[in-house]
Amino acid sequence: MASVARSFSRIASQSAPRSSCSSSLRTATSFNARRALARQTFQPSSRRGYASGSSGGSSTTPYILGILGLAGAGGAYFYFNNGGLTQLKEGSSGESRGVFTPSKEDYQKVYNLIASRLEEKDDYDDGSYGPVIVRLAWHCSGTYDKDTNTGGSNGATMRFAPEGDHGANAGLKAARDFLEPVKQKFPWITYSDLWTLAGVCAIQEMQGPTVPWRPGRTDRDVTMCTPDGRLPDGAKEQSHLRAIFGRMGFDDREIVALSGAHALGRCHTDRSGFDGPWSFSPTVVSNDYFRLLLGEKWSFKKWDGPKQYQDVATKSLMMLPTDMALIKDKEFRKHVERYAKDDQAFFSEFRDVLVKLLELGVPFQSKPEDRMTLKPTASE
Repeated sequence: MASVARSFSRIASQSAPRSSCSSSLRTATSFNARRALARQTFQPSSRRGYASGSSGGSSTTPYILGILGLAGAGGAYFYFNNGGLTQLKEGSSGESRGVFTPSKEDYQKVYNLIASRLEEKDDYDDGSYGPVIVRLAWHCSGTYDKDTNTGGSNGATMRFAPEGDHGANAGLKAARDFLEPVKQKFPWITYSDLWTLAGVCAIQEMQGPTVPWRPGRTDRDVTMCTPDGRLPDGAKEQSHLRAIFGRMGFDDREIVALSGAHALGRCHTDRSGFDGPWSFSPTVVSNDYFRLLLGEKWSFKKWDGPKQYQDVATKSLMMLPTDMALIKDKEFRKHVERYAKDDQAFFSEFRDVLVKLLELGVPFQSKPEDRMTLKPTASE
């Protein structure tokens, strides 16, 4: 049912007019039809599970000890990663060592298993793990600091408690646990590559743009965890956004493009403290976030939680102060207006900035032209 709802929502999105981003959006026949369809297919989830929990070193330590134990046994098999090249040793002492370099077909198999699990496991928010997988890929990458060349997706240090327990990462244990069977099936892939590849898969399977990707990240230990405070705080405004994203090397246009991912998913009171979805179709990649920012009227939500906005018409959608900052600031707003009018411009620029985000700080041995495009199963 979740996949059917996503398909209908995407079809409606493609047929909706893109020529205006004024308040007439709410009165346009096609947009009303789209919103009516979305309301029928989207039911706000009452599930508030997967609260922040320690990802801890406990899940990693037995794994390392297990590898060392196997390596010392007769007929042992173990592996290690080095800059994207996976070397395999197998058999007892004296047997030859083979070198396995994963091909595009190998990564396609990993992609396909992630996509299959996204289709089968529909017991998460709004019927899909897709949005929380995107959030995992974004949060493991968004810790990058260009001045110190620390953080970023290289390392997968969210596996350890210091970083996994940061407030901004609350709830992401659900995404990491979702991907663990994939890691067990394909032990040669690093967590760093797996999490970013999963983010690409989720975007494509939720009918977003095709996103080029390349492997080459290595997993690092707990000493490489980044300090808290490197990810955005939704309670703040434009100066905070420019400081956080500027530290990573993004300009105003790129900040707005990345913010378009808020068309996906929802906030939870037991994680960020905020509550609700940004759009009526929270499992479909679209430019609805920008259309709704401009086309709906927003007011402060009256409740005991942190400051957030709700749409006046239905009171079922929310926006954060950082979201509203995009239309209050004239430099940000011009990009919001452009993306609201042209979903293809949004898709193209979102794709490019997502590629940049996922590669921040990674010491690739490969070249940008070596990026691969993996085939979405949603198109089959």
